[in-house]
Amino acid sequence: LGNNYKLKENNFHVDINKLKKGNYLLQNFAMFIDIKKHKKPYKTLQEMIAVYYEELEDNKDVIRPLYSYKDIYECEKENKIAALLTIEDAGALEGSLMNLKTVYEQGVRLITLTWNHINEVGFPNFKIEVDTYGDIKEKPNFKIPNTEFGLTDFGVELIREMERLGIIVDVSHLSDAGFYDVLKYSKKPFVASHSNSRKITNVVRNLTDDMIKKIGHRGGLIGVNFYSSFLNNNYKSNDMSKIEDIIDHMKYIANMGGIDSVGIGSDFDGIDCPLEFESAENMQLIYNSMKKSGFKEEDIEKIFYKNAMRLF
Repeated sequence: LGNNYKLKENNFHVDINKLKKGNYLLQNFAMFIDIKKHKKPYKTLQEMIAVYYEELEDNKDVIRPLYSYKDIYECEKENKIAALLTIEDAGALEGSLMNLKTVYEQGVRLITLTWNHINEVGFPNFKIEVDTYGDIKEKPNFKIPNTEFGLTDFGVELIREMERLGIIVDVSHLSDAGFYDVLKYSKKPFVASHSNSRKITNVVRNLTDDMIKKIGHRGGLIGVNFYSSFLNNNYKSNDMSKIEDIIDHMKYIANMGGIDSVGIGSDFDGIDCPLEFESAENMQLIYNSMKKSGFKEEDIEKIFYKNAMRLF
């Protein structure tokens, strides 16, 4: 908000020109709100959604908002990119089911339940400290998973209402305990939109083997994250993200959860490391590397779009 960012063309990972060069059918656009920085996160969310629709209107000749599954095929017929509105951190809803219904009507079809802060829904995946008064304190340590604090009562209510409306539940960033609460209280397939394998790269933002299997068994989807620190234990946050590491996570997740559980998560413009393939316009480089590494054409198509289409 208030900067010179334009959806048509910019210096970030994603803009319309890059999406066209990358042959995109659909892009998720996450409204990310840091609930600690914004005292009125729902108001901030509404301002962001307004900008999102202004940008789509300015570029309606090449991109259009997506409200239902059939809209994807309408976009394909019109040779337009489909834009899916999502929220990262359900704390932006300020604990209100009425706000959830409003954002659904505005087009939101996926919500990441938490980010790196405790919210009304649940807890992020780092060790939580409880003081002598019983108050919970955030003490981020991204090597120790939070296996104690999961969804709140409101969180359970929220995911049930999300499923009733048709909003996909996203567990990326959610605590380990929260993951198993979602598994327990949800009925539909859910996603980890931008997470990798914890077995390969031991950070709590990634998924254990059991989590991968559970998502696969439920019919959900795991979007492989391109952040270097989540791809390789030897990487630092400013090291380059390598395609071979992305492919290693794809193969591992496919072996654990089944080929139908793997998707593209990217985390474009949510990560700050350099990328070997630079941006969304060069996704063909990943495709080419997948072919060379032994992926069948039908499995590449599943990972790039068919698994997501099935989930939607």
